[in-house]
Amino acid sequence: MADKEKAKKQVPLRLSASLYAEIARWAEEEFRSVNGQIEYLLTDAVRRRKKTGQQDEDAPSQPGSAAGHS
Repeated sequence: MADKEKAKKQVPLRLSASLYAEIARWAEEEFRSVNGQIEYLLTDAVRRRKKTGQQDEDAPSQPGSAAGHS
């Protein structure tokens, strides 16, 4: 079970060129790869969401309806 929790899932991700460039600069400043920086940011966002006690009902009701989704 522990191995499954540590396994990494590959997901396709589309980013605008300008957002990618910003993340790449940020990653370089923090000595991470772009992939590592994105994973760090997502992990931090999930941790903060859990900490504030937000529930799943706050999530968008339909896939693709999240803000900034193109």
